Amino acid sequence: MSTGPVTVTIDGPAGVGKTTLARGLARRLKIAYLDTGAMYRAAAWMLGPSAAEMQEEELAKRLDGMRFTLKGAGPDSCLLLEDRVIGEQVRTEEVGLLASSIAALKVVREYMKKSQQKMGRETSLVAEGRDMGTVVFPDASCKFFLQADAGVRAARRCRQLQEMGREADEQKILEQMRRRDVQDSERAIAPLVPAPDAVHIDTGSLTLEEILDRMAAIFADTGGRERL
Repeated sequence: MSTGPVTVTIDGPAGVGKTTLARGLARRLKIAYLDTGAMYRAAAWMLGPSAAEMQEEELAKRLDGMRFTLKGAGPDSCLLLEDRVIGEQVRTEEVGLLASSIAALKVVREYMKKSQQKMGRETSLVAEGRDMGTVVFPDASCKFFLQADAGVRAARRCRQLQEMGREADEQKILEQMRRRDVQDSERAIAPLVPAPDAVHIDTGSLTLEEILDRMAAIFADTGGRERL
């Protein structure tokens, strides 16, 4: 049996609950939580609106100057860029669309893949994103693929924004999510597809605790608890 770090992957489209569930599962397992979507969002936010049109050499140069680190475990997990905590400034729909655009670029994905794998070699973690189980951590011991109707996801995102005191147009969010779904699933490099050995869970029909119970039980069945 391997004695190295344990990796759990959670993939799925925007608004399906990956972040909340990954945080919750990491808390239950008492291991680190890696928000890879935040990495792309942070890079997009720092690169600016022109990122998608940048030449590959310029992008590579800019990315090489970025350093991501992961600290803590469970609820205390913290992703940093240049020793600064990645906050809510990267959570707008506009930044999300730009992040989806640059995520289709090979130079960006290769840089992120190396950064993510480095963190995975250093600590046990729950990694969530769109190609965690297929590209970044294909040998992960436990993989999940989350799904939910686009309308359910848009309504959920709208409530989240309103709870944060921000204006939210549910129809606009739905349109943006559908655009992101198309971008993510049809891109030539690392498209959003479930890993062959991933467990599928519909998050639109279950409560948070029901989903976490199911994920924790599946993780235990893989023998993951014995390795932590």
